[in-house]
Amino acid sequence: MLKHHFTICLLGVILFCSSGQAIAATQGQTQPWNVIFMLIDDLGATDFGCTGSRFYETPNIDRLASQGMRFTQGYAACTVCSPTRAAVMTGKYPARLHITDWIKGHNRPKAKLRIPDWTMYLPLEEITIAERLHAAGYVTAHVGKWHLGDAPYYPEHQGFDLNVGGTHMGAPGSYFWPYGTGERRVPLEGGQEGEYLTDRLTDEAIRFIEAHRERPFFMYFAHYAVHTPLQAKPELVAHYEKKVAEAQARGDDLDGQQCPVYAAMIHSLDENVGRLMDCLDRLGIAERTVVFLTSDNGGLVLPACQKRPVTHNIGLRAGKGSAYEGGVRVPWIVRWPGVVAPGSVCHEPVISIDAYPTILEITGVADAEDHHSDGISIVPLLTQQKVFAKRAIYWHYPHYHPGGATPYSAVRDGDWKLIEFFEDNHVELYNLKEDPEESQDLAGRIPEKAESLRTQLHRWREEVKAQLPTPNPDYQPE
Repeated sequence: MLKHHFTICLLGVILFCSSGQAIAATQGQTQPWNVIFMLIDDLGATDFGCTGSRFYETPNIDRLASQGMRFTQGYAACTVCSPTRAAVMTGKYPARLHITDWIKGHNRPKAKLRIPDWTMYLPLEEITIAERLHAAGYVTAHVGKWHLGDAPYYPEHQGFDLNVGGTHMGAPGSYFWPYGTGERRVPLEGGQEGEYLTDRLTDEAIRFIEAHRERPFFMYFAHYAVHTPLQAKPELVAHYEKKVAEAQARGDDLDGQQCPVYAAMIHSLDENVGRLMDCLDRLGIAERTVVFLTSDNGGLVLPACQKRPVTHNIGLRAGKGSAYEGGVRVPWIVRWPGVVAPGSVCHEPVISIDAYPTILEITGVADAEDHHSDGISIVPLLTQQKVFAKRAIYWHYPHYHPGGATPYSAVRDGDWKLIEFFEDNHVELYNLKEDPEESQDLAGRIPEKAESLRTQLHRWREEVKAQLPTPNPDYQPE
């Protein structure tokens, strides 16, 4: 057993880390850790000030990062949302779950390949992180977007005591009350004219925290923001329109981030992260609450903002719905008071499937004996131990997407990333350390490395029983 001792001067914390458990002995800390896992929708890797944006204003999220650890190599489990959400809930790769596209997916009946018969819900047989924590005495809440199947598969059937706003929907009908109509309405009652969804969901989250401050709680706060439709408060839109105009006057393209409405949506998101953190401080429970913040896929770069890209993933190729880094690289921030060194930065790759085992180790809750997790606990990274199990990470997307993806699988092992495209079986090889923008395909120059990674990728697909596309007899070249 490995035991590592260290001290954080101001708090006098000693952390004992052993396999499967992490216990923080802080001054006066006698209660279990609360956990808040915030999953933002369609948020790009460079959409915060602390991750490189000069346009978006995110003082509260930047402060959160300064109080914890920011990961520069954070990844989503998929280039679209539902598979990543399933991965967070179960700790399993989307390929193993056969939940490989957003539900209910994008149909291309005349494409070269026919997509597999994939699963459009999170089966009740799967063990979720909420079910494990609930069984250990935690009160559990889901707030926001679910998008993992119809009513029989909603959060209240997956280990959550409370479900606020979670349905089959992938996006709200509107960000303003009553939040859409019919099947496209977020089911929140008692609103009023002008009420904004990001504010309302935070109201509900704060209400849950206030009601359960004396108990250990787990809250999965999955914002609908900043997914389309692009809608924001008019005064914030005006603020960012002015910023764009001023930048254009001085010849500054703001690194391609120029959509005022999207910027205003991020602004509201940031304000509400601040409100949530202020609530923890006000109730005196901030020091025993662990907060995660990440995204379900890369930022959307399609021209949906008055014919301009919604955002730009600075220094990364492409965006949501692509095989490249812009499609899967996302922010990752973890605040663990008294344990994670404030302002620390980690450059090791982490991915959505790691949330499940990490939360279990933080809380000291054992996993079910019959549950398999593809992820690994990142507690050794959070506590800056010198020992961390290096591993490859994988993606599998046997689908088509308007963001540019054709069916593919990919592997990242160390600095190397290989993408295999199924339409013609060609591969692309990149060294992400030397070429994070994936501008130089090295497959032809280093064929032995490409072949080694392709073999490794095929072995993984066989191990997880990944579904593959097949030739489409109805194929019609465009």
